Amino acid sequence: MIIRQMLKDRVLTDKERKNLGILEVIRKNGPISRTDISKLTELNIVTVSNYVNHYIKKGLVVDGELDESTGGRKPVLVELNPKAGYIVGVGLNMMNMVGVLVDLEINVVTKLKKERPPENSEKVIQQMVDLAAEIMEKAEVDKTKIVGVGVGIPGIIDERGRTIRWPQSLGDKDVSVCTSIKDTFEKRLGVPAFVENDANAAVLGEKWLGLDRDVRHMVYMFSGVGCGILINEEIYRGATGAAGELGITSPHASKDYTMKIATQLGRWEMDVGMVRHAKERIEKGEASLIKDYVKGDLDNITFREFVQAVKEKDTVAVEVAERAGQDLGKKIAFIVNLLNPEVVVIGGGIEDCGSALLDSIKSSVKEWSVEEAATQVKIIPSAFGENAVALGVVGIVAREVFAQA
Repeated sequence: MIIRQMLKDRVLTDKERKNLGILEVIRKNGPISRTDISKLTELNIVTVSNYVNHYIKKGLVVDGELDESTGGRKPVLVELNPKAGYIVGVGLNMMNMVGVLVDLEINVVTKLKKERPPENSEKVIQQMVDLAAEIMEKAEVDKTKIVGVGVGIPGIIDERGRTIRWPQSLGDKDVSVCTSIKDTFEKRLGVPAFVENDANAAVLGEKWLGLDRDVRHMVYMFSGVGCGILINEEIYRGATGAAGELGITSPHASKDYTMKIATQLGRWEMDVGMVRHAKERIEKGEASLIKDYVKGDLDNITFREFVQAVKEKDTVAVEVAERAGQDLGKKIAFIVNLLNPEVVVIGGGIEDCGSALLDSIKSSVKEWSVEEAATQVKIIPSAFGENAVALGVVGIVAREVFAQA
């Protein structure tokens, strides 16, 4: 099975739209009759039957059991053949990188997770390639049926996925990587590679794999630094792929000034400043379990220790999380007013803080958004947690497989 090019780089043909629509219905609803596929896709039964018969010949779809009949011959049910192909997805998160290998029903066959380097650099990309290669090696599947690899990574990616620029938080210099990410993966793994921004991948994954099909407008808040935007069920990337960067900065601004405006217009840290604020309070003498976790060495505090303290109901950690929720909620309120989404998903790792953060976000959004937008928007944690980016890029590859069926 050869994948020609990415969905995002072209307009689908009529045949590709029908392929995608029919196969998505089968994936989500199978076993299902041709008649029900026709109803859900609003395509006539002859068209559906012709397409489904073609998928069966290719081994992509199989005949299932007979359905109950209301009279006459019982209709045959069809379902996706999950073993017709496999996809690898690798996603970069705040604290780690996650790799998965899934079948065409997006069942996870193999998963690996590794710590990520603290800095953004070409070393990170190489480790993601190594992770994908390890998954392909360890997976007990027919390697010839691995049809592609999806790569979800932070930053501004050019339209061909060949270079990337990581905008840094709080006045640090941006990091540019000129190595072709797409070519690096394809040369090492021998399968087509699809590169996508992490927040864009996550928003697509939440929609395609988790949320109700009727949701058309959605925002995925990827920690405190960016967001994926879904408009009319399509990712909005902007003119140059830079849409969704959450915050402004200037190379001429001091780090102190950038930090001062972080809760308003400026760039934030990945953890919305929670570790920094907790450390400041502990340095002032406030008691906290976090200090015990790092044996008194406050320089060793990471987001992992902070989340652990929140779960243990540590007063400092909970209050810092609540404050962060109020501040992030104001930025989300701005986006809610601007885009009027149906759903805002909180992800990228910060959702691990639970209700202390999420409840504060909800109350802040309600307070600062216009009533018409605030009353209908749902604010929910990511359904896929640390797997969100990896599964999101898997979804991008799967959609291309279906479109070209």
